[in-house]
Amino acid sequence: MRITPTLVRAERDWLRERAPVVVPILNETRDRLARRFDTEVAHVEPETYRREVDAVFADGAVAVNVAGYVRLLRDLDVERDYPGFVVDEVLGRELAATIAGGQPLSVLAGATFHVADTFVDDDATAAGAGTAGADDLDAAVAAGFQTRLPGWPWRARESPFALDPHDEP
Repeated sequence: MRITPTLVRAERDWLRERAPVVVPILNETRDRLARRFDTEVAHVEPETYRREVDAVFADGAVAVNVAGYVRLLRDLDVERDYPGFVVDEVLGRELAATIAGGQPLSVLAGATFHVADTFVDDDATAAGAGTAGADDLDAAVAAGFQTRLPGWPWRARESPFALDPHDEP
């Protein structure tokens, strides 16, 4: 695989066009996590998702890596699937973490990928047209963006651990 600015642009556009598939998975993931943690979390609209795709791809270092993971998962197939189980899971987790951003969001996105992956049906996705990486790609993109985007109450308030730089020790 050769990654060029043209390929990165194509993968960005492809992800933007996936809003009808990704946003419902993203919102279902939020709903399941909200029930599990007894909280409320805002849903994401397709246009918000598309704007955030653009934001991710505006950072060239992140864009090239996201494009690479996306292309790998789109093309990944393993005969009889199961022997490839680990590689598509690793790539999916890393894609979700890369989309989400730095710590601690990247760790949360990696864990959230595994939640989303449990209910994404690879037969219902068009990501890889039935390839081993298709369901992992959709789950990873949904997990990464659901983690990155606002809507969780804990992200809406200031952390009690933030220190004022002007405080004396």
